[in-house]
Amino acid sequence: MVARVATVAFQGIDVLDVGVQVQIASGMPTFAVVGLPDKAVAESRERVRASLAAMGLGLPAKRITVNLAPADLLKEGSHFDLPIALGLLAAMGVLPADEIAAFAALGELALDGMIGPVAGVLPAAVHASATGRGLICPRVQGGEAAWAAGIEVLAPSTLLALVNHFKGSQVLSPPKPRLAGEGASYPDLADIKGQETAKRAIEIAAAGGHNLLMVGPPGSGKSMLAQRLPGLLPPLDPAEALEVSMIHSIAGELKEGALVQRRPFRDPHHSASIAALVGGGWRAKPGEVSLAHLGVLFLDELPEFQRPALEALRQPLESGRVSVARANAHVSYPARVQLVAAMNPCRCGWLDDPGRACSRAPRCAADYQARISGPVFDRIDLHIGVPAVKPADLTLPPAAERSGRVAARIAAARARQRERYAQGANGTAIRTNAEVEGELLDRHARPDEAGRRLLVEAADRLKLSARGYHRTLKVARTLADLDGADGVKRNHIAEALSYRRLAPGRG
Repeated sequence: MVARVATVAFQGIDVLDVGVQVQIASGMPTFAVVGLPDKAVAESRERVRASLAAMGLGLPAKRITVNLAPADLLKEGSHFDLPIALGLLAAMGVLPADEIAAFAALGELALDGMIGPVAGVLPAAVHASATGRGLICPRVQGGEAAWAAGIEVLAPSTLLALVNHFKGSQVLSPPKPRLAGEGASYPDLADIKGQETAKRAIEIAAAGGHNLLMVGPPGSGKSMLAQRLPGLLPPLDPAEALEVSMIHSIAGELKEGALVQRRPFRDPHHSASIAALVGGGWRAKPGEVSLAHLGVLFLDELPEFQRPALEALRQPLESGRVSVARANAHVSYPARVQLVAAMNPCRCGWLDDPGRACSRAPRCAADYQARISGPVFDRIDLHIGVPAVKPADLTLPPAAERSGRVAARIAAARARQRERYAQGANGTAIRTNAEVEGELLDRHARPDEAGRRLLVEAADRLKLSARGYHRTLKVARTLADLDGADGVKRNHIAEALSYRRLAPGRG
């Protein structure tokens, strides 16, 4: 007899069916796991053996073969422990094989029989719902799996509790869906003294999902401004929350199995590698740009990042997706992010300060900013200078306009965009002006005649690329949305042009 238990494997955010087949036959006592397992799967033999021993069960002195099908698919991770243990229990007659066949299972076993958390429970639950199965997962992740519609979820804390459930002596209660970050608070924009131009740029960037670069001396408030951006963004809607949470689940970053409801804000250190930023590694895990999907990726001290890592961001910033190709895997992750970056104007940071004059200006600024390539600069919609705050400004009372009031304007502008682009090209829903391309951009961001003449003249004088031209139109469309205007006018074009790239040595 061969006992069968369903489980899954992951390729990016795609979920693949895997069947665990367990056979106990006469012969020399062995315990073999076949089907292209990695080291973690091969080591599951000892964890399963110890977990069964903790329940008072010993493996029969027979030839035990565990096959993970399909055999040509690499099996990675410790989540195969639980389905292997269930297959053994079914093959030994401890559990009814027909009841286990109605579930997919994943979980890591401890030596005492506890079931520990694993990555990918949420996408596995969604996949189980699509295939008409239930799901067995660790107790701490039951709230994550419960979001999948129409499936039975069993979330035991131990292997013994699961056995007792199937025997009817200790019925497991269904887990309840959980949300993360309920009641979370963010720093208020009113804490920023002065910097009215920068606040305006932050509002525009948040309203349209535009990329933003802040250039200014140390201590001018660039990081403070970026940290207040999450509090200005509208929360994720249910579909977006599921989309973001699936990526975080694959990465093993859903805390206590609770779904994300606030937009991600990721701020990796400038020592981050290419794999850390865009994804990769042996298992091709999602990088920071994917973990920030539908949120903000903040890169502080932008020129200090490795140049190859920054260049690797060019394609995701344009397409909203990362494709990681390796010899053993080819996976794809969503990466629709809003890039917010900050940098000093030169290495010392005091380029325009007469009291601390840079001795190598303007060459210092040119060399420092040259660490960032033109194509990367060209993908940033808003470039602003953030000057040093004057001591007199620090003594002023807090600003009257708080984050809540600004967030309301941003939410209204985004609502206009969602309604306008409800059905985008090829049936794809477009959320913000930053995502609009082609014919839709021409239709909805076409300026009036005065604005058109200004844009054409400025594009010629500023030597704007085609990308720069279209990104200026996108920013102008956002400015019109903030004003509640139906069309893009000359003043919107003029303000959008004022945010194009600063020349080296300025800001």
